[in-house]
Amino acid sequence: MSVMHLSEHEREELETREQRALGFWLYLMGDAVIFALLFATYAIMIPGTAGGPTGKQLFNLNNAALETALLLVSSLTFGFASLSVQAGNRKAVLGWLGVTFVLGAGFIFLELREFAGLIAQGAGPDRSGFLSAFFTLVGTHGVHVSMGLLWIVILGAQVAVKGLTAPVASRLFRLGLFWHFLDIAWVGIFSIVYLPGLL
Repeated sequence: MSVMHLSEHEREELETREQRALGFWLYLMGDAVIFALLFATYAIMIPGTAGGPTGKQLFNLNNAALETALLLVSSLTFGFASLSVQAGNRKAVLGWLGVTFVLGAGFIFLELREFAGLIAQGAGPDRSGFLSAFFTLVGTHGVHVSMGLLWIVILGAQVAVKGLTAPVASRLFRLGLFWHFLDIAWVGIFSIVYLPGLL
């Protein structure tokens, strides 16, 4: 149906969704700038170990690889949820959102376990500028993933109660953008923080 054939109320709703989509793209651009600054700070602080441990001494590639696998697979499962939205299959949307949530929660568990292990070794964020930059970058990403998990729960409840209405589908689309953005940011973290830190 063309825009000209929509009622005034439907046109207003469509315009509101388009404005929200634009606003969300602007938010993601701002978030990208924040992560770019955190990456730059980390790169500058790599030699600032203050005589303490380096990434090579601390980082566990197996743990980081498992975190990466969980997040990348969660991006795939969210893609399946998005396809299910287009197909109008509410049950499949809820199922794929549930799987995505479990994978994301597994990622957060591994990250918290890593942080706790580092702090137990005396390698907390107060040990050196290097570790402060590491905890800030990786922790900021973890907070974003945690907010994404909360968002999945809220939208899952909306899908269950309201169904796949246009506003709910629009919110799921924006959540998908956010979730895929976090995956891209994590690939950057894995490539810039963990891999070079182990070489």
